[in-house]
Amino acid sequence: MDRRPGLSVRLRLTLSYAGFLMLAGALLLVAVGVFLLRQGWWQTNESGAVRVTPGTIFVRDFAPTAAAVMVFLLVFGLLGGWFLAGRMLAPLTHITHATRMATDGSLSHRIRLPGRADEFRELADAFDMMFTRLEAHVAEQRRFTANASHELRTPLAISKALLDVARTDPDQDTGELVDRLHAVNARAIDLTEALLLLSRAEQRSFARERVDLSLVAEEATETLLPLAEKHGVALETYGDIAPTSGSPTLLLQLTMNLVQNAIVHNLPEHGNVWVHTGVRPRSVVLTVENTGEHLDPQVVSTLAEPFQRGTERVHTDQAGVGLGLAIVSTIAQTHDGTLTLAPRSAGGMRVTVELPVLPPYADR
Repeated sequence: MDRRPGLSVRLRLTLSYAGFLMLAGALLLVAVGVFLLRQGWWQTNESGAVRVTPGTIFVRDFAPTAAAVMVFLLVFGLLGGWFLAGRMLAPLTHITHATRMATDGSLSHRIRLPGRADEFRELADAFDMMFTRLEAHVAEQRRFTANASHELRTPLAISKALLDVARTDPDQDTGELVDRLHAVNARAIDLTEALLLLSRAEQRSFARERVDLSLVAEEATETLLPLAEKHGVALETYGDIAPTSGSPTLLLQLTMNLVQNAIVHNLPEHGNVWVHTGVRPRSVVLTVENTGEHLDPQVVSTLAEPFQRGTERVHTDQAGVGLGLAIVSTIAQTHDGTLTLAPRSAGGMRVTVELPVLPPYADR
């Protein structure tokens, strides 16, 4: 933003210090004059002329000294004010240097302002916290962009390879080629739609409505019941009314992703999925548990990151695009909620989504 040049803060503080010092000196001289008048040292005759008295001689002789003192106060106020303003504003120099480095792309620099806790220290700490979060966000976005580019490049490379083979081998089965291209194209479409959904969720561009998570859970399980039957998984939904505020579409997508993950990544047969809703003092909770293989807690803690999959997920036909739990995490965050992943001791995983509760349940 272009602005007209003006006085620096340091110069304005210097002038303020000098001005207050001069004002204090002038008030002191006025107080001395008032004192002399009340003591009768400065007297006038009937014509208004000042009579020569010891007080008059004192004032006459004191005037040059007072003027010299005022000049001294002016110089001392300017020099002292300039020095004190520089000392007071020194922390701002460190903060400005750090922000300029961040503007140039160096987000790893921290101010780490020394000294006691004051307003400048609080400001510097706030900047350090902002730089830390910004650095983590930029790193996450770069990692996400790289992973997304890789995931999008894979189906395109496969399609190109299939077409090259078909062009060099005219006798190849056209039906098989079409089926494989259809599968690859469907995966690319699913990935693109997942990326668009993730982007819309991050923008928080949705109107908030009253949503009952128990009804959302029932709708999701009914929709995915055929998939559960296909995989031989038993679905069970239970719990209390769980009112919250948000987008019904996004919260349904959140629940669908969780239930679908629980169905697909389960035991080969006779698996179970439990979907539970409940109310806590200031939040509502959606919990999805499933049976399955024993999972490493460190692996589970990374599954909500974009394009992260467990080892057993990569080699299945239902591997997905690696954005299911990332979408769930983003939707939960945009609804001011949290997502918690934890392995079950008996095998499988427990996923908990906690969202703000609506009154009158907030203080129940």
